[in-house]
Amino acid sequence: MIDQDSENLLNSQTETTSVKTYKFNWFDWFCLWYPPGWLILFNRHWQHYHADPDGWNWMEYGLFLIPGGFYLALLMRWLRLGCRSPRKETGEFTSSYQQAFREEVLAPIVKHYFQGELQQIENLPSSEPVIVAMNHAGMCFPWDFLTLGYLLSKARGWVVQPLAGVSLFDHPWVIWWLPPGWSKVLGAVRAEFNDFEEAIQKRTILLYAPEGLRGPRKGWRRRYQLETFDLSFIQLSDRYQIPILPIICKGNENLHPLTLNIPKVQNLLQLPFFPLSPLILFLILFPSMGIWAMKTRLHYFTLPVKEASFSEKRRSAAYKRAQKLREEMQGKLTQILTI
Repeated sequence: MIDQDSENLLNSQTETTSVKTYKFNWFDWFCLWYPPGWLILFNRHWQHYHADPDGWNWMEYGLFLIPGGFYLALLMRWLRLGCRSPRKETGEFTSSYQQAFREEVLAPIVKHYFQGELQQIENLPSSEPVIVAMNHAGMCFPWDFLTLGYLLSKARGWVVQPLAGVSLFDHPWVIWWLPPGWSKVLGAVRAEFNDFEEAIQKRTILLYAPEGLRGPRKGWRRRYQLETFDLSFIQLSDRYQIPILPIICKGNENLHPLTLNIPKVQNLLQLPFFPLSPLILFLILFPSMGIWAMKTRLHYFTLPVKEASFSEKRRSAAYKRAQKLREEMQGKLTQILTI
């Protein structure tokens, strides 16, 4: 199945190609266990299936691995491109590439690094679609989302699309780090109401963080406290009669431990958060570590499905239901932490 789905992957800016399945080799294992190499994994996999003349090359990859080398690699790439930024090509979501990325790159990361585990799978609904609501933390690249999407796809064969912050699509750092259109091709939905509603209308299995950016932004001191839930997922659930599947993640708070958000720097750099921690020195020396996270165990606990409401359409009712769900998830998280 993977061999079939890994062929003929489409990029809206390139012709259809037929290539062999990507094989995780010794260099990929080295990149997995050497934090500055994670960015190489993502780009190498993309370049295996897509023509990317503006992307990183092997000489530049080698510079990622030495202190300060990323800055020289960045300069070399900028000069190679004629002193311009990479083209902002916008690909479309392709489930075949998502599956290839999931099986060929995510699988070894989830299994050997994050040790992802999905519990109470008997609570997973047998029918689709569903809004998967999860507590989000870690103040780093959304590995708790990617891992849960992988585990749900393995458990039910679902094609899961996460709601992602706009910075994962448009921020200049992301445009240089990752391939053009990478987030969209992998299925990410922009965290804007119109895009959110459009995905719901298409009856997508959507992975959603009810806390919004308040979740990862809350930092280490409040890591086990769920922030106020947004209303949009409750309102759209009712409007399109799509159930909500609450899932608690334990371990995502350790993806970037001992963090403190610096709002002034965050706003200056137009980032979703700016994590200050003992790891910041390593990030300065190795900027390619921006997608890396600390090794932790990501365990997910599935709660019973919440059916959509037919009667209550008022905003006040949606607010009460959202906060009631937050209290239930907070109680479950507290219970899990005492085990």
